[in-house]
Amino acid sequence: MAVPGRAPILLTCPQGLAPFLADEARALGFPAEALEAGVLTQGGPADCMTFNLHLRTAHRVLYEVWRGRAADAEALYAAALGLPWESWFAPGAAFTVSSSVRNETVRDTRFPNLRLKDAIADRFREATGARPDSGRERDAASVFLHWRGEAATIYLDTSGEPLARRGYRLEPHKAPMQETLAAACLLALEYDPELPLVNPMCGSGTLAAEAALMATRTAPGLLREAFAFLHLQGFDEEAWRAMRTAARRSMRPAPAPIVATDIDPRAVAATLANADRAGMSEYIAVTACDFRATPLPLAPSDTGGLVVMNPEYGQRLGGDDKLAALYPAMGDWLKQRCQGWRAGIFTGNPELAKRIGLRPSRRIPFWNAKIECRLLVFDLYAGSRERSCAS
Repeated sequence: MAVPGRAPILLTCPQGLAPFLADEARALGFPAEALEAGVLTQGGPADCMTFNLHLRTAHRVLYEVWRGRAADAEALYAAALGLPWESWFAPGAAFTVSSSVRNETVRDTRFPNLRLKDAIADRFREATGARPDSGRERDAASVFLHWRGEAATIYLDTSGEPLARRGYRLEPHKAPMQETLAAACLLALEYDPELPLVNPMCGSGTLAAEAALMATRTAPGLLREAFAFLHLQGFDEEAWRAMRTAARRSMRPAPAPIVATDIDPRAVAATLANADRAGMSEYIAVTACDFRATPLPLAPSDTGGLVVMNPEYGQRLGGDDKLAALYPAMGDWLKQRCQGWRAGIFTGNPELAKRIGLRPSRRIPFWNAKIECRLLVFDLYAGSRERSCAS
């Protein structure tokens, strides 16, 4: 890509995911500073491709091209007009602009996007005699503006469509967990792909699909074709092809069972369809049953495995007898049938969480949209247990 060499790269993520995203970046060999909703690192254009291909908890890979002061939208326009956009965008590429803005002169947050878009188009007209088209997020170069007070940063968004949209979850079912959040929960639970994973009340199967991607060492970026960096000048198609080939060669069959169950046949159908689109259907055993009838596979040396549950939790208890009864039933099932296993329950309702009847070893904070949630971790005493949760 004909853009500057090494530069700051901001990896964005939802609140609560930054520690896990920082660990991912370090595992790829990069320095990483965790922020509130992202990770700051350094790298070049090829590194942006690596991040887009391999990161499981990132939403966007933002490559910094300008940082400075802008008192208002006209100052922002002037700064952007001086940047060599014509040397960064591929010939004929459309582009899109998005932003995160908190500036007292801005009443309509769409206005900075419009002025930045005008500056880019005017720069192109001056340099080439032609104005580029505005594009769609999935099929265009992408620019991102971060503006707080007078401090502004302009990035080339090398992802375009958020990386959470892997492309496999077209059957969402009810209130699905986002793919990046599911991946972060599995990382927080220290999921070991060599041991079984069981996902009762699986909903649309996102947790099971993300576990299968981890277990098979499948880079999440292999599931999609559209990235904004494809529309940048000097995109190294050969290097990108080699990265994808190397990622495919590192894949393997899942070494341990992954089980997903739900009492709702529509959820089972959604899980099956999504697993198939992810290329993971052969590794996920999906069954329609009450969570208490979920089979627990045998683990090597009878060491147990991981149970992960994302039950309904609503906004508040509100006298919902069904949910009020569900949580103690989950606790009873874990105590009676899942001894020797680790369990994680994701919930946004602390009052319901108290009804589980087990003391968590950890309470890990996450946010699901605007709801503050907790991933409750339970290390269950390894006594005698039955080999199946069938009752």
